[in-house]
Amino acid sequence: MASQKTLGHWIGGKPVESASGTFGPVYDPTTGEQPTRVSLASVEEVDAAVAAAKGALASWSQSSLAKRTAFLFKYRELLDARRDEIAALITAEHGKVHSDALGEVARGMEILELACGIPEKLKGELSTQVSTRVDVASIRQPVGVVAGITPFNFPAMVPMWMFPLAIACGNTFVLKPSEKDPSASYRLAEIAAEAGLPDGVLNVVNGDKVAVDRLLTHPDVAAVSFVGSTPIAKYIQAEATANGKRVQALGGAKNHMMVLPDADLDHAADNAINAAYGSAGERCMAVSVVVAVGDTGDTLVSKIAERAAALRIGPGNDEASEMGPLITREHRDKVASYVKGAADEGAEVVVDGTGLTVPGHENGFFTGVSLLDKVRPGMAAYEDEIFGPVLCVVRAETYDEAITLINSSKWGNGTAIFTRDGGAARRFQLEVEAGMVGVNVPIPVPVGYHSFGGWKQSLFGDLHIYGNDGVQFFTRGKVITTRWPDPSDSAGINLGFPSNH
Repeated sequence: MASQKTLGHWIGGKPVESASGTFGPVYDPTTGEQPTRVSLASVEEVDAAVAAAKGALASWSQSSLAKRTAFLFKYRELLDARRDEIAALITAEHGKVHSDALGEVARGMEILELACGIPEKLKGELSTQVSTRVDVASIRQPVGVVAGITPFNFPAMVPMWMFPLAIACGNTFVLKPSEKDPSASYRLAEIAAEAGLPDGVLNVVNGDKVAVDRLLTHPDVAAVSFVGSTPIAKYIQAEATANGKRVQALGGAKNHMMVLPDADLDHAADNAINAAYGSAGERCMAVSVVVAVGDTGDTLVSKIAERAAALRIGPGNDEASEMGPLITREHRDKVASYVKGAADEGAEVVVDGTGLTVPGHENGFFTGVSLLDKVRPGMAAYEDEIFGPVLCVVRAETYDEAITLINSSKWGNGTAIFTRDGGAARRFQLEVEAGMVGVNVPIPVPVGYHSFGGWKQSLFGDLHIYGNDGVQFFTRGKVITTRWPDPSDSAGINLGFPSNH
């Protein structure tokens, strides 16, 4: 324990050791060991982070777009040179394989690159001569101090979905990353300071529910951005809005992938494997249900099972590994319980990955991939977000039965259809009740200049994250009406309402 690393907070442009005396464990999921402990902030420490952000707000919000973009370009340059370093931190604390971690960093940098073009996004509108010598302009200004609360499954990407765009718009930011894998977020803040970001513009406060609740109630926090599970997203929205804050809260998912009889089943099986088991299924855009339509079921299940058996599971820093461990021992055991429960409820366990051990890493949080066939609505494995490498297959006789099944889900994050029929694909993309749709694309995560977000129980708040919705969320509109007298005007005082003449 004496050699254990302690991670504190990043407040006001410098590291701050916690004074709370409360710590949480940060595990290496590959070995099961705890090389790090993270400080869990007290209310007073959260207040210090918010105060630092508020103190920096006046200067940063009034800074020129040229100054902001100069920082963002420099920041992108530094992060680009350190992709491997950030990815290694992700692998060490989350467990995902290095190539997957590199992909996470790349997708996060897409939003940083979007932020580099913020002058274009913040251009206002002007109408001249709406009345005699009257002009009307619409502009967008920063909202103030923004809090970001992010999940464990993407410890670099999701923070980068938030703070680069927020600070590009002139806000200051307090990030509360997951206490399970906080080092990547902390490192992002250190590199931002190296790139020249003024002290207090970006702060990282580590913590648990104490920190979250204080951010939700703090009077100087104007907006809260959240990504996580649906129950917590509901809580975030309710508490933050009750305290007068703007909220975007992205929740969980149960993403369906419909496979029609005309689809290339080898292609569909390959994509089902990638979408269900990539990142060990710990992502809100994972495909967790395949809906096999018509007579495709038996063949498709066989093809998926064949591919599942060949997956290489091992340490994330081993180049041969295709899937790493889960985030904690408790989560691994919870995922395993769904596989057992599905069998008890009548599903067919085609592939049972529970109980897997990796030689040399017997104490790691590993599980194999599982494939469940003949799953039905009402079963726990179908209804709950498992957030692990478990793929359910549901059978449907027709397209209409399949689309009804998908639209009956309480979630509406992402969905996909696999088919060669353009008419069926067009109908699907219009009829399906989800915020992100893939056509022969299993994980339809939008690129940075479009926005990410679902429908129904997958989104709480009106605006999606990043893209144009992100700019709108991190700014508020102002309309300015002006009249300047003509030098020859001698009409005198007029107390009437401006008229159109």
